[in-house]
Amino acid sequence: MLAKNLYQPEKLEKKSCRDGYGDALLILGKKNKNVVVVSADLAESTRVHHFAKKFPQRFIEVGVAEQNMLGVAAGLALSGKIPFASSFGVFSPGRNWDQLRISVCYSQANVKIIASHTGLSVGADGASHQALEDLAITRCLPNLIILAPADYLETKKATIAASQIKGPVYLRFARHDSPVFTVPKTPFKIGRANILIKGNDITIIACGPLVYEAILAAKELAKQKIKAEVINNHTIKPLDNATILKSVHQTKCLVTVEDHQANGGLGSAVAEMLAKKYPVPIEMIGVQDSFGESGTVEQLWKKYKLTHPFIIKAALKVLKRK
Repeated sequence: MLAKNLYQPEKLEKKSCRDGYGDALLILGKKNKNVVVVSADLAESTRVHHFAKKFPQRFIEVGVAEQNMLGVAAGLALSGKIPFASSFGVFSPGRNWDQLRISVCYSQANVKIIASHTGLSVGADGASHQALEDLAITRCLPNLIILAPADYLETKKATIAASQIKGPVYLRFARHDSPVFTVPKTPFKIGRANILIKGNDITIIACGPLVYEAILAAKELAKQKIKAEVINNHTIKPLDNATILKSVHQTKCLVTVEDHQANGGLGSAVAEMLAKKYPVPIEMIGVQDSFGESGTVEQLWKKYKLTHPFIIKAALKVLKRK
């Protein structure tokens, strides 16, 4: 059953999450003169070049120097600005974790760390550019909110919501064009997951563009008379314990889905919480302790078993463990 019409099931256009980020920055730039952007030589790829053109006095290009980028952003934040430090996930937080830890999180600086090109979505750029560990190395940091929006519209909303938070926010999203399945009225509140499909047999919790694969899996499971509840868990930290627990109390089992290592990300966050509060059978869809490789997004998601046929297999497996 569709939950409060929070998504559109068909006739979907495709747009990238990074375009949602770039479009949101233009809105924020007009509304708030304190919003600034710091880039590490990837302005066009992260879609901040539009902001740079519109607000050149509030755009800082530091070059290929991600550690310096966060240091500059922290200084700007401590002087009253709202900096968006934009790069690829493999470089930020991949190369500047120390600056993230001390200059931003320890100092509780009001920096928005924006990581584009995360997961296998980078495609042909290959393993060196596919951030599959970023949730693991950020989730452990105090004072840091972590967001993983699902599509263009949700990334736009997440960017605006991040600007309204006083403190560090890490926002990760994919590179490629993906289905825009949420709608303008779909709510976005940091720390509050959205139930997209209601069901009482199994819970499927996903983040990022793979939420759409979870929806496809639920539709196929419905043909087998299995009612799956699909949760778009766009906030990795703080986790929406209440929504997840309410669902799992009803279904007694779950599958987590993410374009990230199966260890250390969304699945681990959910499993850690449930281990304390309500242990149930769980299967985790994610990259299984390996690096990626070059290929199209579709090829890579299929090879690393992230798409809806594999979600269905995991669902049937975990149902037997109830």
